[in-house]
Amino acid sequence: MATALPRRTKFLLDEERIPRTWYNIAADLPVPLPPPLHPGTGQPLGPADLEPLFPMALILQEVSQDREIEIPDPVREAYQLYRPSPLIRAHRLEKALDTPAHIYFKYEGVSPAGSHKPNTALAQAFYNKEAGVTRLATETGAGQWGSALAFAGAVFGLEVKVYMVRASYDQKPYRRMLMQTYGASVVPSPSPDTNYGRKVLAETPDSPGSLGMAISEAVEDAATRDDTKYSLGSVLNHVALHQTVIGLEALEQMAMAGEEPDVIIACAGGGSNFAGLTFPFLGRKLRGEADYRVIAAEPEAAPSLTRGVYAYDFGDTGRMAPIVKMHTLGSDFMPAPIHAGGLRYHGMSPLVSLLKEQGVIDAVSVHQRACFEVGVQFARAEGILPAPESTHAIKVAVDEALAAKEAGEARVILFNLSGHGHFDLSSYERYLQGALEDYEYPAEKVAESLRHLPQVG
Repeated sequence: MATALPRRTKFLLDEERIPRTWYNIAADLPVPLPPPLHPGTGQPLGPADLEPLFPMALILQEVSQDREIEIPDPVREAYQLYRPSPLIRAHRLEKALDTPAHIYFKYEGVSPAGSHKPNTALAQAFYNKEAGVTRLATETGAGQWGSALAFAGAVFGLEVKVYMVRASYDQKPYRRMLMQTYGASVVPSPSPDTNYGRKVLAETPDSPGSLGMAISEAVEDAATRDDTKYSLGSVLNHVALHQTVIGLEALEQMAMAGEEPDVIIACAGGGSNFAGLTFPFLGRKLRGEADYRVIAAEPEAAPSLTRGVYAYDFGDTGRMAPIVKMHTLGSDFMPAPIHAGGLRYHGMSPLVSLLKEQGVIDAVSVHQRACFEVGVQFARAEGILPAPESTHAIKVAVDEALAAKEAGEARVILFNLSGHGHFDLSSYERYLQGALEDYEYPAEKVAESLRHLPQVG
């Protein structure tokens, strides 16, 4: 006769527990968020300035101070395809590390696109559809955001054009194929399809591209067509807002597990999955209801939070997007072609940057090979192949678990496994063959880039 299992691994919520509202951390910030500025005039942006790019519903969410914003029923219904996502206790990783720490991870790789990105893609597609928009233009780094928006376009009947960073376009052909399967049009960036792309190609024909470049192309595309709006997968306030379904579910699931996290970790490129997991917990911290140590894990090759400056800067290389106050390495900075393409960005979400500047969160930068090393260790222990971006969070979580072992403390660690790495196997192949590159912090390149920050205020 079978005996009862001695321990619980998965903490699952029923579909009716999908959050009915998103959490807006702007209501609990210690100081107001500095306003975004017009890229041409340097003056604070008004709603009319953003209307060429976004539908009014998203513009209002961008500036809202309401703590809770209702999730529309069509979006919640689409969330039912994969939400609530599981919270998993990493028993086998704990055993492999021989640590007294309790390690939990929220697994967002269960979505159709394989990452957390559909949480905002579905919302953005819905609001654009409601506004009568028929076409969306966007950029993508590793391809996870492009895949998510392509999927959301299929759900809500929108045409999608994706400018995919050239380095990732070449490294990750299956991501491109997934986007095309969902019905999106995908081109490598810099591309010959925009004035900015043609300019870059004329100057640097073999450019590997960057998120900053791809954003410029997508913004130009949207601004020059009446049927098109721009859709961004990270950085902006409304994107962080939509992602908070992750942390809202995690709060309930940690209660099911009977534990409170001591340390909460997520990787950070532009800040969306980090915000998604941590903001609901940080809201409790800011309101004095609980206390947590919250850590953003970023690549050593593009460490905006740990090495950048907190200043107003352009969100894109072509200087067409709004100027925002954030931790930045300079909009001219070209990150090395690391395989965590979603983390190859010069700046950070203004909300995340403000929290770092106020000392509410910490940040750690980690090297590429060390991340893949723990990614393989995690896959062999837990069976899930993590996306290269997520390995940054795993690396910091493992370091925290080993520190707990050294101190003899049973810390509770929670991290976000923001996506699977099934389309990143070529990266893992390079690691297993001993051919994976590592990149140091490019101090001289950053110093040069920072010399060109916009002069505002």
